[in-house]
Amino acid sequence: MQATNTRWKHFDSIECLRHGVCDAIVKNAQEAITERGQFTIVLAGGNTPRAIYRLLRDLDLDWSNWHIYHGDERCLPVNHEDRNSLMVEQVWLNHVAIPASQIHDIPAELGPIAGANAYAQTLHDLASFDMVLLGLGEDGHTASLFPGHQLDNSADAVPVFNSPKPPAERVSLSQKRLNNTRQVIFIVTGAGKQQAVNDWRSGLTIPATLIHPENGVDVYCYDVALN
Repeated sequence: MQATNTRWKHFDSIECLRHGVCDAIVKNAQEAITERGQFTIVLAGGNTPRAIYRLLRDLDLDWSNWHIYHGDERCLPVNHEDRNSLMVEQVWLNHVAIPASQIHDIPAELGPIAGANAYAQTLHDLASFDMVLLGLGEDGHTASLFPGHQLDNSADAVPVFNSPKPPAERVSLSQKRLNNTRQVIFIVTGAGKQQAVNDWRSGLTIPATLIHPENGVDVYCYDVALN
């Protein structure tokens, strides 16, 4: 039976939230490497995660057992400024010693179908993730799982068409794959997310509520009210 435990954590400043997420990542990494010899993390895109990745970059850590994955990607050329993978490389990965073979970008430049198929193969032999970072859209979407979209949940990665946010074509990890993790942290900042948070807390189904791994989820919030 899947747990639906959701732990809401409100922070008094965006800086406190960023440091809180950074600390949680490091703690999870240390525990995973001690117990299983590696740390597998799925990254979120966006401005708040960008600042968290900058904090990680400046830490003196042994990066040799970190394995990097992405929750979703836009179907754009590899070096396009709107690619999540390029942002992460520029602010973090290019500055630390994670082996290149352990950085697994989504090949969304192949298009949504070929890109999803290729990433599903990358994930095929991987068991549970150790940590998944996710955002929350004003419409309740997370990764590139949008309201009203019917996606194939039998695969690890799915093609996305007709995204309400440009570009229209994307690749996303599926609900099933995002749930296959030991820890999930949602990063929720900005008053524009208030309605989505209200819907979530009142029990309405939005894409974010489909992510309910066995250990539940932690929602780190700033500038939204938890009424």
